[in-house]
Amino acid sequence: MINTAEATRVLETALICAHQPLSVKDMRTLFQDEVGADTLKDMLDDLASLWTGRGVELVQVASGWRFQSRPEMREFLDRLHPEKPPRYTRATLETLAIIAYRQPVTRGDMEDIRGVTINSLLIKQLEDRGWVEVIGHRETVGRPALFATTRQFLDDLGLQSLAELPALDPVGERVDGEPDAFAALVQDSDPTGDLLESAEAAEASELLEAAETSATDLAVEPATELNPLPQVDAAADPATP
Repeated sequence: MINTAEATRVLETALICAHQPLSVKDMRTLFQDEVGADTLKDMLDDLASLWTGRGVELVQVASGWRFQSRPEMREFLDRLHPEKPPRYTRATLETLAIIAYRQPVTRGDMEDIRGVTINSLLIKQLEDRGWVEVIGHRETVGRPALFATTRQFLDDLGLQSLAELPALDPVGERVDGEPDAFAALVQDSDPTGDLLESAEAAEASELLEAAETSATDLAVEPATELNPLPQVDAAADPATP
């Protein structure tokens, strides 16, 4: 049987080389179930402590555990990739916020809250990004699709559950030109560029926003109950997304 020191070394290597967060189930597979859940948690705690004070940290997100650069390193790492990051339109951020804070919601719900028609291409982009998915249909006329956020959304924002989303800024308390906490979190989510709008989509969004009769900021009160995704627990295998 592998000793704890060697197992920790193997686990550290697997986490560093993994392209996606490793779940507890992945880790147990790594050791062919020779290492128990309690031992794995101790090993993860030891690794997290070992990397304290370095430019990289071990963190737990919705899908599992991963190594990532610390926020204060972003300024320097961006110099290696000076290309301009994608900018999400106000319509995109508002629609994503409605889904995140009021899920599950239909397109009609989103339009009622925003007060304007939502471009179907905008929702498709969020789906293609892996941040939004259809989880069912409302039992009413037309059975409209119910949209919710995904584990990928939480992973990209560095969160374990929806309960960790920042509180929405009250209307009127935000300085003009400054993004609210949610918008800032999305913009800083290490964008890959695959949500960049095409010329046609950008034009459609501009036309949509130009047609809006009100430029008021989004005012969405969080739902009474958020229905968060299950948190990842190092003592138990997380549910498969």
